[in-house]
Amino acid sequence: MKKALNTLIEGYSPLKLRDFRIYISGQAVSMLGTWMQATAQSWVVWQLSHSELKLGIVAMLGFIPFIFFGPYAGVWADRINRRRLLIWTQVSAMFLAILFAVLVQIDLIQIWQIYILSFLLGLVNTLDFPAQSAFIGDLSGMENVRKAIVINGAIVQVSRMAGPALAGWIIGALGVAPAFWINGISFIAVIASLLVIKSSQVIHPHQGKPLSDFMDGLRFVRNNPIIMDLMILTLILTFFAFSAMQIMPAIATDVLHGNAELLGLLMGASGAGALVGSTLIVPMTHKVKKLGLLCVISVLWSGFWYIIFATSRNSYISMACLFLAALLIPIMFAVTNGLIQVTAPSHMRARVLSALIMVVFGVQPFAALFIGYTAHKLGSAASVLINGILMLMGALILLVSRNELRTWEAKSPRVSKVVV
Repeated sequence: MKKALNTLIEGYSPLKLRDFRIYISGQAVSMLGTWMQATAQSWVVWQLSHSELKLGIVAMLGFIPFIFFGPYAGVWADRINRRRLLIWTQVSAMFLAILFAVLVQIDLIQIWQIYILSFLLGLVNTLDFPAQSAFIGDLSGMENVRKAIVINGAIVQVSRMAGPALAGWIIGALGVAPAFWINGISFIAVIASLLVIKSSQVIHPHQGKPLSDFMDGLRFVRNNPIIMDLMILTLILTFFAFSAMQIMPAIATDVLHGNAELLGLLMGASGAGALVGSTLIVPMTHKVKKLGLLCVISVLWSGFWYIIFATSRNSYISMACLFLAALLIPIMFAVTNGLIQVTAPSHMRARVLSALIMVVFGVQPFAALFIGYTAHKLGSAASVLINGILMLMGALILLVSRNELRTWEAKSPRVSKVVV
C-alpha cells in the first residue's frame, strides 16, 4: 500500500517545476470555462433545432479545420515560439467566446451563426492543440513528460466533470449567456500564465516546405509499428466514443426526459470517470510493461459500457455507465501521447503530435455526421448502441490481426525506447 502511494505521489513530481505549475494552474481555470461553453453551445443548438443531425453538423464544422490545416499546424508549432503562438490562440478563443456570449445575450443567436463560430474555433484549436501538447514537454523536460501529460490530462478531466455540471446549473438558474461570458473571462488566467513563464523550447530552423515536413512526421509514424498500433486504437476510440457525447442533449431530453441540468450531470459523470482514471489509474500504469494490451482493454471496456448506457432509461444508471465508460479512456491518451513525446526527435515532436491530433479530431467530422445521421434515422439511443458495438468490434479485430499488439513492452517508464 505504501509503495503504491509513493508511486502515486511521484507521478505528480512535475508540479515542483515553477513554470509548469503556473501554466497548469492557468489551464485549470480556462478549461473549466471551455467545458461550460461546450455544454451551453450544444444546449443552444438543441433548443434552436431539436435536430440530432444539426448537433452533428455543428460538431463536424468544429473539427473540419483539423483535416485541412492539421498538417501545417504541427510544422508551424515546431518552427516558431510555441509560447507566443499559444498566447495568440488563447486571445482568439477568448474573442470568439465573448462574441458568442453577446449574440446569446441579445437573443440574436441563430444556427448559421453557430456554424460559423464553431468553424472559427476549430481553426484556432487546430493551431493550439499540437503547440499545447509539445509545450507541456518544453516545460517539464523529456524525463518528466509522461507524468506531466497525466497531470495535464487530470486538469482536463476535472474541468470536464465540473464544467458541464456547473453549466447545467447556471443555464437553469441564470440562462445560457452567463456560461459563455464566464468562458470568455476564464481565458485571462491562461494568458496571464503564458506571459510570466519561460520555456526550454529549442527552435530548429527549417528550410523545407511545411507539407514536406509534415510528411516526414508521417513517415516517422509509419516506420514505428508501436505508434501505428496506438494511433489505430485511438482512431477507434475517438470515432465512436467522442461522437456519442455530441448527441447528449437528445439523450437527456428525449430518452431520459430531463433538462439542461441533466445534460450537465451526464457530461459531468463522464468527466468524473475520466478524472478518476487520470488521477488514480493512469499513474499506476507507469510500471506496466504490456502497454499495447492495456490500451486494447481500455477500448473494450469503454465500448461495453456505452452499450449498457444505450439500453438505460434511468438517469442514475446512465450517469454510472458514462462514468465507467470514461474510466480507462485516459490510459489510451496518456500512453500514446507519452510515447510520441519521448520517441520523436525533438525537431519534429510537434508535427508527430499533430499527426495524432489529426487522428483524434480529423475523423470527428465524419464521426459527427455518422452519429447525427443514425440518430436522426434510428433514434439517439440506437445510434449510441451502434457506436458501442462497433467500438468493441474494431478493438477485437485489431487485437486478433496484430499479434505484436499483445506482446510489445515498454522497457522503462522513464526510457524512450520500446521493444517488440
